[in-house]
Amino acid sequence: MSALLQKIVHNEAMKTDPKEIYGWRVYLLACSACCGGMLFGMDSGIIGGVLTMPPFKQTYGLQDLDSVAQANLSANIVSTLQAGCFFGALLASPAAEKWGRRGALIGSALVGIIGVIMQASASGHLEAMYIGRLITGFGVGGASMINPLYVSENAPRAIRGGLTGLYQFFITMGIMLAFWINYGSLLHLTGPTMYLVPLAMQGLPAVLLFVGMLLCNESPRWLAKQDRWEEARATLSKVRALPADHPYLEEEFQAIALQLEQERALEMWLIPGNRKRAMISVFLMICQQMTGTNAINYYSPQIFKNLGVTGNATNLFATGIYGIVKMVSCGVFLIFVADSLGRRRSLLWTSIAQGLAMLYIGLYIRIAPPVEGAPVIPAGYVALVCIFLFAAFFQFGWGPVCWIYVSEIPTARLRSLNVAFGAATQWLFNFVVARAVPNMLATVGANGYGTYIIFSCFCLSMFVFVWFFIPETKGMSLEKMDDLFGVTELLQQKEDLEHNSTPAPVDKTTESHVERVV
Repeated sequence: MSALLQKIVHNEAMKTDPKEIYGWRVYLLACSACCGGMLFGMDSGIIGGVLTMPPFKQTYGLQDLDSVAQANLSANIVSTLQAGCFFGALLASPAAEKWGRRGALIGSALVGIIGVIMQASASGHLEAMYIGRLITGFGVGGASMINPLYVSENAPRAIRGGLTGLYQFFITMGIMLAFWINYGSLLHLTGPTMYLVPLAMQGLPAVLLFVGMLLCNESPRWLAKQDRWEEARATLSKVRALPADHPYLEEEFQAIALQLEQERALEMWLIPGNRKRAMISVFLMICQQMTGTNAINYYSPQIFKNLGVTGNATNLFATGIYGIVKMVSCGVFLIFVADSLGRRRSLLWTSIAQGLAMLYIGLYIRIAPPVEGAPVIPAGYVALVCIFLFAAFFQFGWGPVCWIYVSEIPTARLRSLNVAFGAATQWLFNFVVARAVPNMLATVGANGYGTYIIFSCFCLSMFVFVWFFIPETKGMSLEKMDDLFGVTELLQQKEDLEHNSTPAPVDKTTESHVERVV
């Protein structure tokens, strides 16, 4: 495994780290935790297809509504999940601090299972459907916050990007499975069973997450924060597959202990380096959602229809292909690119690529809108290809990289809170997109062409944000992030002042800030 990784992953850490730390255990741990991503993917992917199924429309009264009222009701059903996710992500931070990353993930899985049961048993009662999706959202949001945190705290530094990015890969896997479950149900099932089977299948990833986390260890960094040092050392030794007295293990353990000791005086918003990391996390997640990716995830059948693809079965088939493209692209990125090309360059080039793909789709719908009953023209097929290209570009940058970056840059004591802010922001703007897109497609220009142009403008503007504000973190240990964001230097200046020593030369603004911290 180590020899193969050295051929694929190109960074300095891979050349010096012991080969034993890249054993099967850390991959199994990451995959078990990332079932939380599959839970999100299936929940978000299934509902879009279910909303188009005739038995569901009949049971929940959608077929008697006009297009705008139907769009509003569909948006309410979809976006209730995101509302729950927003609060679940915020509540997960104190839960992860009190009960540990592993315990909080187990709790998220149980909450998700309860919510899925309510959705499947709603029997035409919209109130029960809303509550079920809200509860499922608590579980999905909690897992979205804890999962990257848990994996990043267990992963070796050289492959941390790939392992943390598995969360996005499992999201795409869940979306892909959801699309094909919908397609199979439409072809082979009748009556209420057609939509009940997909709704019930949403619970499968939650069950896998629950079982997987029962078999996994707690985060060694969380154990160290609780002053459970012997357990932390033993767990780190187990995850790294190294004896407790191995020099590499001792160095990593001492780095964890030193960072925790230094961080006792740190605060998220008072220290410039920590404040910068929190703001980067928030803006990255806003940008991720404003690419428009979840507009396609949630409403892909309607979007394919706008591009001239006719027939419910054909739309769901095209949606299934879209899911496969997302999953395969994400897998290729994680294996060959995440820890080689790096975070910054991945975000830069995909910003432009996504923006151009969305721009073409919008211009095509504006200039040569599809005519119902007429064959799709060549330019229309190019627009369909752009949908799939957009999916691939997203998985090579803004999909997995945001989760990797947000979970690896915070200082250890504030990591769970920082990731909670990032995850909550992601779900807030996920909710905004899910709620707004049906109305945008119905009102912003003919066939909603303006929707795609708006998302294109957001994508292109993200290049500027990344260029000026996102430093590279590829191959760096979690404990070195304080150096990258200037916190270590500030701590040293503070220590010099406390011991009445001669501090390193600093300008008056920095000296005044250090005195306030002291």
